[in-house]
Amino acid sequence: LNILLSSMLISELSKSSVLMRDPQGVQEILQSMVKAGSNTVQVISDFDMTLTRFAHNGKRCPTSYSKFSHKKPELLNKYYPIEINASLSVEEKLPLMVEWWTKAHELLLQQEIRKDLLAVVVKESEAMLRDGYKLFFDHLQEHSIPLLILSAGIGDILEEVIRQAGVFHPNIKVLSNFMDFDESGVFRAFKGELIHIYNKREGAMHNTEYFQELRTRPNVLLLGDCLGDLTMADGVQDMENILKIGFLNDKVEERMQFHLDSYDIVLVKDETMEVPNAVLRYLTGSESPEN
Repeated sequence: LNILLSSMLISELSKSSVLMRDPQGVQEILQSMVKAGSNTVQVISDFDMTLTRFAHNGKRCPTSYSKFSHKKPELLNKYYPIEINASLSVEEKLPLMVEWWTKAHELLLQQEIRKDLLAVVVKESEAMLRDGYKLFFDHLQEHSIPLLILSAGIGDILEEVIRQAGVFHPNIKVLSNFMDFDESGVFRAFKGELIHIYNKREGAMHNTEYFQELRTRPNVLLLGDCLGDLTMADGVQDMENILKIGFLNDKVEERMQFHLDSYDIVLVKDETMEVPNAVLRYLTGSESPEN
């Protein structure tokens, strides 16, 4: 990395937890995006284990699903290893992921969750946005950069997590699985089609109106933690540049090569938003830490 990048960004990208297959390529993408201006940038991100922490003090943090299924961890224990198994193809994983999501939904429906208790459930859970989240969300809002969160989790829960953190700004749009409540406020179904980990592309493609409105923003910063997240930007119109940042949270040895092959920047067991924040500061010309 040469001096054309800011010293702050170089410092972040030089950390031992940061890996890049092609540092020169990363630099070229960043410089091209800077030249185009931050008003041509949009951010597309996964939620669970990307914007939220994977672990804290050695303990797994809950996902938007597991806040309700903590009494039955068998689903996570059975299907999560399949999701991150680098030796299985998407085609092999797909029916099992659909099976996982379907069972998780059925489990939730049995619990007759009340709408007015969602805020309490989130408040009492151990869900945590990654360190540095406030700067990330606030910086995007201050610079009018749209943030699309495309999640296979539960939209109502992740919106509440962001809301309680005080960073649910107007520049955020969420595509996720949203709950449908009956007239007495009890959860009875999910709205629309199921979004699971491997059909995010379809979720994005169905929202052509959103991407049509953002057609003047052909430069994308994508944040994810798995294979399915790589298709989240497939709906972007006339894309010019995309910088993909991938969080490698777990099973580092066996998943390392895949992440390096798929993401431009790989963050190994990094529970912070420091690298995405440094990238955003660089793209918006905001070099000092207090910005």
